[in-house]
Amino acid sequence: MEITKIRVARASDRAKIVDFQMKMALETEGEALDEALVTKGVKAAIADPALGTYFVAEVDGVKGIVGVLMVTDEWSDWRNGWVWWIQSLYVMPEYREKGVFTALYEHVNTIIQSTTDVKGLRLYVDKRNTRAQKVYEAIGMNGSHYTTYELMK
Repeated sequence: MEITKIRVARASDRAKIVDFQMKMALETEGEALDEALVTKGVKAAIADPALGTYFVAEVDGVKGIVGVLMVTDEWSDWRNGWVWWIQSLYVMPEYREKGVFTALYEHVNTIIQSTTDVKGLRLYVDKRNTRAQKVYEAIGMNGSHYTTYELMK
């Protein structure tokens, strides 16, 4: 298996990205999302890169994408630059542990290393998702000293 391309998502990827997000939420957090709402959210982000940028992975001989990773921007006054957040990460189960996430991550990291505007990369992970935590640690990320709190409507 060869990862043939990492590219920015386009409108024709929307349905697959929505499907991935629905599956990811159910798998990692037991959350059944509203598909119509997710569809609107994905459509908005693809149309407006200021909301986030989806990167997708294609594999040789497979029609369509097999993985997705979105980055969003956070301004850091401490660093006078942007911190990118990895979000909406999903790799089809049959392509896990085959380098798809690593290729997506390395693509994003290459962009970060080539600019002075982006100062770092963060992500959050459900505390119960120990499998994902091990993957992130294996690529050199560390558990932050921050704890995330949220208030969701």
